[in-house]
Amino acid sequence: MVSKVDMTVSCEGLRDADVFSKSDPICVLYSLDGNRKREIGRTERIDDNLNPKFQKQITVDYHFEEVQRLAFYLFDIDDKNNDVSKADFLGKCECTLGQIVSSSNFKRPLDYQGRNYGSISIQAQEQGGMQKSVKLTLKGVKLDKKDWFGKSDPFLEFHRQLLDGSYALAHRTEYIKNTLNPRWKPMKINTRRLCDNNPDTVIRVECFDWNSNGSHDLIGEFYTTLAELEQSSAGKTFSCVHPKKKSKRGYRHSGEIVIEQITVSREYSFLEYIQGGCELNFVVGIDFTGSNGDPRDPSSLHYLGGSTPNQYTQAITAVGNVIQDYDSDQLYPAFGFGARLPPTWQVSHQFSLNGNPQDPNCHGIEGILGAYHQCINSVQLYGPTNASPIIGNVAKMAREALHQQQAKDYFILLLITDGILTDMDQTIHMIIEASELPMSIIIIGVGNADFDDMERLDGDDEVLSIGTRKAKRDIVQFVPFRDFKNVPPQKLASAVLEELPEQLASYYNALRFAPIHETLT
Repeated sequence: MVSKVDMTVSCEGLRDADVFSKSDPICVLYSLDGNRKREIGRTERIDDNLNPKFQKQITVDYHFEEVQRLAFYLFDIDDKNNDVSKADFLGKCECTLGQIVSSSNFKRPLDYQGRNYGSISIQAQEQGGMQKSVKLTLKGVKLDKKDWFGKSDPFLEFHRQLLDGSYALAHRTEYIKNTLNPRWKPMKINTRRLCDNNPDTVIRVECFDWNSNGSHDLIGEFYTTLAELEQSSAGKTFSCVHPKKKSKRGYRHSGEIVIEQITVSREYSFLEYIQGGCELNFVVGIDFTGSNGDPRDPSSLHYLGGSTPNQYTQAITAVGNVIQDYDSDQLYPAFGFGARLPPTWQVSHQFSLNGNPQDPNCHGIEGILGAYHQCINSVQLYGPTNASPIIGNVAKMAREALHQQQAKDYFILLLITDGILTDMDQTIHMIIEASELPMSIIIIGVGNADFDDMERLDGDDEVLSIGTRKAKRDIVQFVPFRDFKNVPPQKLASAVLEELPEQLASYYNALRFAPIHETLT
């Protein structure tokens, strides 16, 4: 997910670097990559002010799935060309963009030569303005027949008009075979895509007869605007006119398109929910089955003695480093499954990594890793690979959060396993239940097992189902760790987290939950 974020900077109590007047501060923003830094932007310079409120905003591309490290540097500028290489350093603040956007009032001390000197405050605002979505159910009535040996196979295309008068595709429906009176599936179109959020932008709707060779035949078209759609109600009818036939004597239209249902509603973005007070609650589940291998053996997936962290450690670190910026208390429930536990050595399909069944929370990502490393040395790896109990437990947490009727707590379960789940059917049932709750599931397959069956859980291609039950939405992202073995860990995090912002935003929008701060005001 990419959004543009405008940041407004102010400071208090800056160091006075001038002898006969006050400092003339400027703020320069750098992105950090290891020991390298690259300038992103800078504010204006303000003369003689130790408590500047900069007017010029700095714009940054925001990627939720990445840890974007930033450094704000303050300089006292006396050079007319604003050359910071000749300026006096006043202080700096290093942080992540995630920390800024998830805070309602981000304020940090400025570091000057190892000690605090003054403070910096940063407010972030997403560009793009208010979003809406149009939910439409349409049907065609008495459309023209286009096929020689049948009727027509109609589908619709929505196009928005661009500034130069041309049109860009915004949405395409499915085609319906062999009918002149089609009823298309309900559709949902974001107004940014439909009309660039401009209620007066012309929208062209074309009706085609689908052909397998790609040369679809135009049945007819009509024009509308978002403003007109917002004033429309069920029963509104548009005449579908073929541009090459409208000059013919006696021609009226090539059928009609009728609105059966329409709603135009406010659509909140992921960042609006986060800045409105929604927190991401990170939960970890780790596979302790015997197929991982003896942890004392260097070939084991749980081996801790190598120069490189094992795959479990790398996966927790990569994902956790991103999500930790969006959870204020930094307390993460962490569980294991598939091991025998002392002193009875009974198999457990869900146990606290920290050994405390009443409080499975670990403090920070380092706390999860510490509990995991300690647990490896105290349990016996066994089996089977049952993930449904942990999914069910997180679903219980999410269900309790849903009772608040607010967009407040969204749960993310990171499940790491070395093989196919033994309780696949039960797991599918649990995921289907969880699809109605504020939660998403990330599954990372470690080792070299055949994970083809696990791909079924990732509902990208088709809705997850079992028997007559179907998931309400896609909440699972599955990736094999081996696909990211020789690339930086950020690539793994990007792959498993890229769908999460849309999952969260679409879930709360479907429930018509506004961000908390809007609910309260």
